[in-house]
Amino acid sequence: MKATAPPAKRRRGPRLAVLALVFCSLLVPIAFLFNRFPAVYVTDERPQQEIHLPSFERSVVQRGGVNQVIHRGGSDVTAETQVVPGKISEGNIERHIGSEPSRGSTKQKVPPPPKIEQPKPIEVPVEPRKDFSENSSMRHPKVPSADELEKAKACQLEFGSYCLWSIEHKEVMKDAIVKRLKDQLFVARSYYPSIAKLKGKEALTRELKQNIQEHERVLSESIVDADLPSFIKKKIEKMDHAIARAKSCSVDCNNVDKKLRQILHMTDDEAHFHMKQSAYLYNLGVHTMPKSHHCLNMRLTVEYFKSTALDSDDSSIHQFNIPDHRHYVILSKNVLAASVVINSSVSSSEETRNVVFHVLTDAQNFYAMKHWFSRNAYRESAVNVINYEHIILENLPEFSMQQLYMPEEFRVFISSFERPTEKSRMEYLSVFSHSHFFIPEIFKDLKKVIVLDDDVVIQRDLSFLWNLDMGDKVNAAVKFCGLRLGQLRNLLGEAAYDPQSCAWMSGVNVINLDKWREYNVTENYLQLLEKFRNSDDEASVRATALPISLLSFQNLIYPLHERLTLSGLGYHYGTEEEAIRTSASLHYNGNMKPWLELGIPNYRKYWKRFLARDERFMDECNVNP
Repeated sequence: MKATAPPAKRRRGPRLAVLALVFCSLLVPIAFLFNRFPAVYVTDERPQQEIHLPSFERSVVQRGGVNQVIHRGGSDVTAETQVVPGKISEGNIERHIGSEPSRGSTKQKVPPPPKIEQPKPIEVPVEPRKDFSENSSMRHPKVPSADELEKAKACQLEFGSYCLWSIEHKEVMKDAIVKRLKDQLFVARSYYPSIAKLKGKEALTRELKQNIQEHERVLSESIVDADLPSFIKKKIEKMDHAIARAKSCSVDCNNVDKKLRQILHMTDDEAHFHMKQSAYLYNLGVHTMPKSHHCLNMRLTVEYFKSTALDSDDSSIHQFNIPDHRHYVILSKNVLAASVVINSSVSSSEETRNVVFHVLTDAQNFYAMKHWFSRNAYRESAVNVINYEHIILENLPEFSMQQLYMPEEFRVFISSFERPTEKSRMEYLSVFSHSHFFIPEIFKDLKKVIVLDDDVVIQRDLSFLWNLDMGDKVNAAVKFCGLRLGQLRNLLGEAAYDPQSCAWMSGVNVINLDKWREYNVTENYLQLLEKFRNSDDEASVRATALPISLLSFQNLIYPLHERLTLSGLGYHYGTEEEAIRTSASLHYNGNMKPWLELGIPNYRKYWKRFLARDERFMDECNVNP
């Protein structure tokens, strides 16, 4: 017989390649969760900066030894003053700002403005309030309890507004029996190693092992009590009986205690990991543009270039530069946000014939903005969309800040050294960005403008602001005396300032451009930028916005009444309805912007009532903030 050839060996190469592909496919979702910089649509690029500060008492001019704790990634960093981005990412940069000014830095050539007595804040006229809400009765917000706020205080140092948001959206879990099963499992696991070493306890060891395995199998399939099988009570009784027998045995208590502590630490680490992961996803949600909003921008841009009349109509350009008109300036990269600001302003105004809105945006969103405001009319007012990056590059090439920076927000923690038992508080401080300092150079023909943030809703006629006699002041703003410059002495360096001066808020600001140019505020800003900037990376540049804004307008702030703007609607849950309705404007500063699904629901309706409803692109892109 002819011998048959042995079967050929199968090649293992393709099989290994397939296994490798399967393994990689399993790793991709895990890698996405831990990826610190995923490819997402960036919305307004306003990540909050984080500062931890002691409270500043009126009677104290200056304090020494200011200790500040910045929580980042689970580790505590103690420093004099630090500013770090508020997002949870490995790319965050921690740096000192102005703690040690350079020895060879040049002195400011621009003379400081004269100190003038602060005028009294202007009163905001109160008018009968129209009820724009769909339902006159507002559902009271779910305000976290005192115990929940106390627990959230330590959490906020690391995760910020996510802590309050998680309390607000906490679901009531019906898992009392599941928790009891877990407790039994932990106790049984702690006793099992000691019982297994005892002689003559083989039956008890097998019983404990069997009960542990059965509990693990049940818990792997059950999250709430409704998921548990009908015979769970018998398993609980069997485990109780086994644990009671184990406790009656003479075992080394140190081993049991050690095992319980290991389980406790492991559980704490697991809980912290899940909270950190949830906080990261929360920050990812509040700092990225929703897919529907990105669709809207793309559709508007495509429609702009598809339209027949691509050449701009120059017939109305002359009115954009008439000094006697009422000019509003808005910096925005968000079409919906800018439209709500304009729509709320004109809806609350009695006269709009000479009102002009200048929307400064970047090159990416310029054509979408252009097409949106050409399709929508806002009574008799005019809307001028400006490509900020183009105008800086073409007309002001000597300035290096060609990128459009949105108003910067800083998350500030304030605690008291004199009253340690007093609860620390968290505030969001909004200030001008670097792009704001070029407004006088862009609008050279104008004398006065009102600068509005794009997260503001106007509820009153602001015409009275145009009649302000600001004297020698440059910037009319609402002051924030919860933070004084003396607290920022290590941040502000050796610059001259009054430690008792209050910080101020952006949102609604009246700018006297003539006084701005007279005091050379832009030149002063450029000198301060060279002094405080340690590097050219974006995080370093944006971190300098706080000290530069405060120092550039030193003694140049005209105080507006606090009722002009109600701040905190993007992070504070306890704002009363009456305060919202009686405020002239609402400022949604904070993480939870009203155009996001993560926005605070009870405050979003005041923003949504000024949203365009008959825009077909919003329906096609399923935009429903």
